[in-house]
This record gives sequence, structure tokens and C-alpha cells, in this order.
Amino acid sequence: MASKTSSNAIKIEFATLKKAPMEDTCVVLSGSDFSLSNVGREFDEKTGGLLEKSAKAADFIGKAKSSMEILAPRGLDIKRLLVVGAGHYEETSENDWTYLGGAIMGLLANRKIKSACLVAELPGTTSISADELAAVLAFGVQLRHYKFKKYVTRSSSNDDNGDEKDKLDGLKKLVVHCHSPAKAQAIFESYKAIAEGVHVARDLVNEPANILDPVEFAQRAKALESLGVDVEILGDKELEKLKMGALLCVGQGSARPSRVAVMRWNGAKSKKEKPIAFVGKGVVFDTGGISIKPSAGMGDMKGDMGGAACVVGLMHALAARKAKVNVVGLIGCVENMPSSSAVRPGDIVTSMSGQTIEVLNTDAEGRLVLADVLWYAQEKYQPKLVIDLATLTGAIMIALGKEFAGMFSNDDALVAGFQKASDVTGEKLWRMPLDKAFDKAINTPNADVKNLGGRWAGSCTAAQFLKRFIKDGTSWAHLDVAGTAMDAPSTAISPSWGSGWGVRLLNQFINDEYER
Repeated sequence: MASKTSSNAIKIEFATLKKAPMEDTCVVLSGSDFSLSNVGREFDEKTGGLLEKSAKAADFIGKAKSSMEILAPRGLDIKRLLVVGAGHYEETSENDWTYLGGAIMGLLANRKIKSACLVAELPGTTSISADELAAVLAFGVQLRHYKFKKYVTRSSSNDDNGDEKDKLDGLKKLVVHCHSPAKAQAIFESYKAIAEGVHVARDLVNEPANILDPVEFAQRAKALESLGVDVEILGDKELEKLKMGALLCVGQGSARPSRVAVMRWNGAKSKKEKPIAFVGKGVVFDTGGISIKPSAGMGDMKGDMGGAACVVGLMHALAARKAKVNVVGLIGCVENMPSSSAVRPGDIVTSMSGQTIEVLNTDAEGRLVLADVLWYAQEKYQPKLVIDLATLTGAIMIALGKEFAGMFSNDDALVAGFQKASDVTGEKLWRMPLDKAFDKAINTPNADVKNLGGRWAGSCTAAQFLKRFIKDGTSWAHLDVAGTAMDAPSTAISPSWGSGWGVRLLNQFINDEYER
């Protein structure tokens, strides 16, 4: 299921440091105070001290992510030499190296280079092994190497110079020179699987809603079977039989039927071991229904399935790297449209759990979808823990902006595990409160619960609503990714509108806490 528009577009190879660079463009690294590796010093000697002279002329001292370019350097059989700063590399984390790889990819992309080589060597000792350094830099390159150009035709000309073909093609090959190419390649295979999962999630979020309807979304999940994932698609009849009245009411205004996709990866030693359940909100387009949204910015609502996209991307990553864990991923795929058959404000529906819900605002639909899928996950699989992801509330962006996702949980140990993973990947979380006081906002005399909590603490009352559908004793976390899954700030490794946020975080969490 790796995307043809993204993760398959670059070939990354590993070669020994002894092999002379064969590509037209070569990248070498410099530590702070312009400290060069053995290869860098060798290049400097072959060019008669050109690197050192150029560094002094450009005031280049090896600051992290800074760069210096030398064209047609004499004494070297290459057309371009890029020296990229790694800063104080002794204190650099794995995530910093990943971001440096992304920054290197950005430099190469700006120069429309078809192939290049990267000398993954630094003087002295780094915080990670030389082989892992090479793999992590390549990981950053692969994460950055993403463009959603699926619907841009080569005959179009929207560049100033009209050279759209070159812009689309970009870097096709990167050779990473390192001490032990075979070891670096082996380490990189897992990173490659994770990057592919991120690209899958990005592709799903970036797809327009006229292409990615609920049925097509479920079929994209079905494609994971090629990696050994067991996938079951629940259609209209199955959902009605399961009495998923909350989920079905959201999609009843659309001409396109709703679906639930269930993806199972059994990689643990014991197939009977209880799985970890990940549940994603998959609203492929959200008009708000009868409680229709303003027209400005409504096009962004194609990304209202960012939580479900992350779950599919995560399942790809786990299967592709053969993770030693049992996981079930469930996504509720619906479209929220206004029509004569749409659910109305004031309607009361019955969820799969048997709890009745008064729908006071049809634009608070994601929690209705999650209510039924969360309940189904617990009933069907009795998981050891449940994590849901959803672009659930605008209120979380008011509180945390677009840098942090909101984390709500009933389990302090689970929160600690997520925070540890967040520190490694740099995908930021901030714990938000769950409290009985918020129940007052969602109580109603007309049903068991209402789907709207009023103006104040909107993300907290939404989470409190979801908690009504978590069984006693179940370890659970809810991640509100409204600010991070789509239209998030561009970074050195995430240039895309659809960020793929969460795939790396959840993969790291699983690896740290549940793989042995």
C-alpha cells in the first residue's frame, strides 16, 4: 500500500566510505567550528584547501542545518559539493538526526537533482552508532521526500519557468556512504517501513473527498492484506445488525454508504495475546450536516479523517516492519452531508452500547462515530488498552494551537508511555483534564447523554462524552489531533498539508512498551 506518489519515488542505497562518490552531487557533514570527518578532510586536501577557504569566506562554522555549496570543485570528480552543518553533534538526539536528514533532502530538492550521495560520517563520537546515524539520516530524507502531485498533469505549466516535469520528478536516488553498509541497510528497513506508513497517512488526508468516499477509504485499508494484515469491512447490513445507530446517523444524509474497516496484525509470539486497539475517526468530508459550517475553509474538511488515516498508516508500518505485537485498528468511515434524510438537531439515536444520544448539533459528529467503534472494539476484541485518534474539536486548537495534540486518558501509566514516545519522535502531546465536573455539560433530561457540551472546555466535554463509551477497567487514551493531522506547520521532515502526524508516535509507543 506504499504510495506511488511518495514513498516509492526515491531509491536509497548504502555504500562503503571507501567507494568513491559516483553521483554528480555529494553531501558531507561538518560539526561545530567547522570540524570535518575523514572524508571531508580528504576532499579539502584534494581541492587544495578549498573547503576551508570557502567556509571562512562564507562564515560557515557548521551550525546545525546551515549549509555551504561549492560548484565544480577542482580536484573532485563531482559537479556540486554541499557541506551541511550538524552542530554540536555529541549532544544531538536521534530525532535531531532525522530532522537533519530532512533538511538535507530540502537542500537537494531545491536544486532539482536527480541523484546524490551523502557521506554519513562525523568526527569523534555521536550519541548513536555510525550505522544507525546513516539509517536515521536516510529516514529523514525519506520522510521529507514527499509531494502529493497525483492530480497535477505533466502538460500543466504552473511554474514561472514552465518546467513542471522536473519539479515533479525530483531526487530519484540517494547513495549513503557509511562504515558498514549492510548493517545500516538492516537498520534502515524498519525506518523505511515507518516512513511508508507516514506517507500512506499523508496520501489519505490529502486525497479529495470526491475520490476518497467511505467505501474507497475502506478499500484502501483492505489493500493492507498484501502485507499480511487481516482486514474485514463492515457494510450497511452488518452495521445495522450491530445496532451502530450513532455512527449510521452521521452518514444517513449522504448518498455514499458508511463503512467500518477492521485491520488485524498478529505479530506477537502468542496469537491469543490480547491486542492493542487503535480507533480512528474517518469522516471523509464534514459539511457539518444540517448544522452546516461556514463556507470559508470548508474545503479543509476533506482532512476530517486524519485520525483514521493515522491508524491505517500505523498498521502499514507495523506490518511492513513485522512488529512483534498484536494490534487491531478500526476506522469508522462516514460522510456528513445535509439532505432530506440527514440527522436533525434534536433527534435522539441509540448507540451500539444501548445508550441514547440527543443530537443537538450535527457538526459534533465525530464523537458519534467513535462512540460505536470504540464500543465495538471493546466488545469484539477485549483489548488490553484502547487508543482513539480524531480531528475532534476546534477547541483543542484554541487551547494548544497546531504544535500539540491534546491527550486525555484514564491511565497515568499510559500517559507516561505516550510522553516518553513523544520525547523521542518530537510529535508533541499535552495532557488535558478528564473530570466528572464536565459530565454536567453533556447531561440532558431527554436522553442518556447529549453530543454538545456548550461553549466552554469544548475539547474536554467531547472527551468526557467519549469516556461514557469506555467500559470500566479499560485503559484508554483519546488524542485530539485537529491541529496536527492537517494544515499543521511545515517542518524539515513534514512539508505536506496532510502531515501523517501520529504514525511515528504510536509506532514508538508500541516499540517501547509492548514489543519484547
